[in-house]
Amino acid sequence: MRVETSDSPASAPLRRARGRPRKTVHERDDGNRRQELLRAAARLFRQQGFGATSTRDIATAAGMRSGSPFYHFENKEALLAAVMLEGMQSALQRQAAAMQAAVAQAAAQARTLSARECLQVLVRSHFEVLLGPDSDFIPVMLYEWRSLSSEQRSEINRLKGDYEAVWVPVLKALHAAGELQGEPGLARMLLFGALNWSVQWFDAARQATLDDLSECVMQLFLKRS
Repeated sequence: MRVETSDSPASAPLRRARGRPRKTVHERDDGNRRQELLRAAARLFRQQGFGATSTRDIATAAGMRSGSPFYHFENKEALLAAVMLEGMQSALQRQAAAMQAAVAQAAAQARTLSARECLQVLVRSHFEVLLGPDSDFIPVMLYEWRSLSSEQRSEINRLKGDYEAVWVPVLKALHAAGELQGEPGLARMLLFGALNWSVQWFDAARQATLDDLSECVMQLFLKRS
């Protein structure tokens, strides 16, 4: 029989690992699974409607067990609110990236963007949010707004206000220059109404591109320069 001394590894005290414990495989995958749920929910809420879509439907579409959505969201209403929040946060990021790219391109040409060019960038970005890849989120917000609680609406309205605030000085500048004849506040609401309605009728198979739509909007709302 081997006798272990105090110097042997078996008798040495266990060392506590430094830093945070390592995440399990499930924990590392948790963020991805949440995103899968959001994408599946957005797609089904848009196609079938909120009322006609069950959490079982969403779990199946995301390749999960029927009870898995409740690990991430308290109920279906919370999942709907999360879809809308994800949509608005993504829209804000896309809009900011589009404007930054346009400003950088103009700077490389040693010039500044005109108000007209700014509006065209905003319109094109908004069509991308509504009709481009992974575009189910904002249409769900347009269709299912009444299904939210007042508290949920308040948070999403704050993001919506941030999104539309970027358009306000652009429309005011166009109005001051005589290119936009309508009052900027009313023009903004009418403009968003027209753009948002495109989710009801747009069909990419008809060969109209998002650039075509953007150019048409500019022609309809602004005087020719």
